[in-house]
Amino acid sequence: MEITVEELQKLEAGSYQIIDIRSQIETAHGKIPGAVCIDREHVLETELLETGKKLVVCCSRGQYSGQIAQALCERGLDAVSLAGGYAAWLLDTMRREEDQELCGRVEQSIRKRFHKKIWSRFTKAITSYELVKEGDRIAVCISGGKDSTLMAKLFQELERHHKFPFTVKFLVMDPGYSPANRKVIEENARKLEIPIHIFESDIFESVYHVEKSPCYLCARMRRGHLYSYARELGCNKIALGHHYDDVIETILMGMLYGAQIQTMMPKLHSTNFAGMELIRPLYLVREEDIERWRDENGLHFIQCACRFTDTCTSCENEETRSKRLEIKSLIRELKKTNPFVEGNLFKSVENVNLDTLIAYRQHGERHHFLDDYDSVKEGEKR
Repeated sequence: MEITVEELQKLEAGSYQIIDIRSQIETAHGKIPGAVCIDREHVLETELLETGKKLVVCCSRGQYSGQIAQALCERGLDAVSLAGGYAAWLLDTMRREEDQELCGRVEQSIRKRFHKKIWSRFTKAITSYELVKEGDRIAVCISGGKDSTLMAKLFQELERHHKFPFTVKFLVMDPGYSPANRKVIEENARKLEIPIHIFESDIFESVYHVEKSPCYLCARMRRGHLYSYARELGCNKIALGHHYDDVIETILMGMLYGAQIQTMMPKLHSTNFAGMELIRPLYLVREEDIERWRDENGLHFIQCACRFTDTCTSCENEETRSKRLEIKSLIRELKKTNPFVEGNLFKSVENVNLDTLIAYRQHGERHHFLDDYDSVKEGEKR
């Protein structure tokens, strides 16, 4: 029987003993911390074995340890061979050291290189829109893309330095990812030291054959599952990774395709989950800065975790994809003659003049300018 290095690291400390059967010449160059060195010819006779523990037998590359482990098992002991031997352990240790270096570099970039463009705008949104309050328990929802992963790292930084206490859980919902996509998410979380909680659902399968608005249905179902699981974890808020560009694109899409003026709000009370809120901490962060952060740190994310999402710019749903790309292209063209177009779009929903609107809805009630038109004195400004 074999045990991998990864499985070994998950064993409870003190529950196992590592038996290194390599020669003294080999162990002089290095060994696994805490391992007991015993020549393989004397393992079966030694009194150094802690028989009440799992015995993990290690050789150079796993070529001899299997035989020794088998012999120990035949004597009634709980023994396994370390797959790949000392070489596998050493490679894993080196990889982990590289990952720690990567994580440190990423965190340092947030504090230094991207302090103004990302960190300051993140904290400004937190403060301006009162997204995080004392005692909050926030489920940071990670889809596997650049935006939500950056948001997770920003929350880790905020948790370290914020003035009042709050709790963060990092939540990944697997709605039916391909094995490759899920592996990318798990590896990025490991490398960036994000302790994720993964739960599974069958949403992709449920909406796969829906012809009308599968993206909308999938997004609604995913959000419901996120609220539900977040509440199970004791959270009162979920955080999503929508950014500044998502906001202004949503404004234009609503006008051009929905015949309405609306925006993506920085926070919302849940209508179906009492006491729960949705927050968008990247609300003021530009997508181009997120891309620059990703590229300068050499990070790689899945382009689109699923084939259905209401904000995806690379979704397999051609209708949603083409609309998003069309809006992006339109904004780029407008910027050529008006460099302030993006800021103006964003501010437009902060500077709404109700006196100049034909009609509007508030709290589900429709209001029309004719409702009080005749009650306004002639010549009086509306």
